[in-house]
Amino acid sequence: MSLDPRLTLARDGIAARRLEGLVPAEVYLDTRGMQGAVPSAAIRRAPQASAEQMDQLLFGEPFEVLEEEGPFVFGEARRSGYVGFVAAADLAARGPAPTHRIAALRTYAFEGPSIKSRALGPYSANSLVRIEATEGRLALASGAGWIAADHLAPIGVVETDWTTVAERFLAAPYLWGGRESLGLDCSGLVQQALFACGRACPRDTDQQVALGRAIPHAEFTRGDLVFWKGHVAIGLDGTGQAARIIHANAHHMAVSIEPLAAAIARISGNGYGEPTAFRRL
Repeated sequence: MSLDPRLTLARDGIAARRLEGLVPAEVYLDTRGMQGAVPSAAIRRAPQASAEQMDQLLFGEPFEVLEEEGPFVFGEARRSGYVGFVAAADLAARGPAPTHRIAALRTYAFEGPSIKSRALGPYSANSLVRIEATEGRLALASGAGWIAADHLAPIGVVETDWTTVAERFLAAPYLWGGRESLGLDCSGLVQQALFACGRACPRDTDQQVALGRAIPHAEFTRGDLVFWKGHVAIGLDGTGQAARIIHANAHHMAVSIEPLAAAIARISGNGYGEPTAFRRL
């Protein structure tokens, strides 16, 4: 059986104990539960600050540590299953279960129960927090600070229109491997929108193409996904040839809206071919 290395908690003869019998290794280790302790932490391909960012861990998201390497740890982001290296300083020991998620696109936390106290963050949508107290309009999030209660949603209370969620990211800068509100990539936008609606979603486009069911181009409309090799966009409005899409893309270097036909012509003209799939969730 061939396992996807992006989703397999193993490297250099070491593997997670749960993979014993599935992945050959010299040593099998138990993992240690940690979680994101900063607004966003890069998940990198190698244990170096200059290494490629493949994904991000948002505040409060769980991370299973397999081993340490200098100032980095190697482990797995539990929400998506993605593995990589995270700076140890960006993590904290796993605490009690979160009670809320950040529901606003982004929000600041404050050192004290006043918006005039020092601001921390900002913290991005879908970050996970545990609320310990409230005072007026602010709620105390463990490890973060006092956050506007209106910017929070209890765990289990989710959005119903994931395209609306994606629209909130309009004009956010394009960032390879990003998921935060300050910068994200095409598959990160899809994942963030679905997470806000309480739906599981893998990290990369070649994984996301298995979501939902295939539809013909002529039926493509709001909430559907269109895939190219290495890229994904979300249907915003219109149908078929008249549809518009929203996507994080390196052409505009931002989350942008444009006619699907224009994107198809440009991407094809750049040598990346026609869409490979249209999917309905």
